[in-house]
Amino acid sequence: MLEIEKPADMANWVGKKLGTSEWFTVDQKTIDLFAEATGDHQWIHIDVERAKKEMPGGKTIAHGFLTLSLLPRMGPMIYTIKNKSRGINYGTNKVRFTAMVPSGSRVRLHSTLKACDPIQGGVRLTVENEMELEGSPRPCLVAETLSQVYD
Repeated sequence: MLEIEKPADMANWVGKKLGTSEWFTVDQKTIDLFAEATGDHQWIHIDVERAKKEMPGGKTIAHGFLTLSLLPRMGPMIYTIKNKSRGINYGTNKVRFTAMVPSGSRVRLHSTLKACDPIQGGVRLTVENEMELEGSPRPCLVAETLSQVYD
């Protein structure tokens, strides 16, 4: 894992790959909990028996927003800024769900720093995130995210 001393030091990483997370298994329990949290109970996510008959591969699939919601979980596996007071999600410039994530699949995150812009009290980071789906030639998620990290 990459360890950065302070927020401004991230400027040294602009244009560079920050790293790759560990694998995470997207199991049916995780999918079901996300459905409960969001109220999105579409059968393609939660009806295992129907999916066996009607879905490609015979499995339910994760919600696209579930894969996006994994970024805060997986990002800290890639890098950390040791001396900071706080970090906040500032938003996204682009999100694409580029492949289905069947229940039981493993995913991992690859992150590259695109920009590190000074703001009052810290920096705004723009990160290009690509979530790899094990065994797939395509990522399942591509997202450009922004965060603000304060001294």
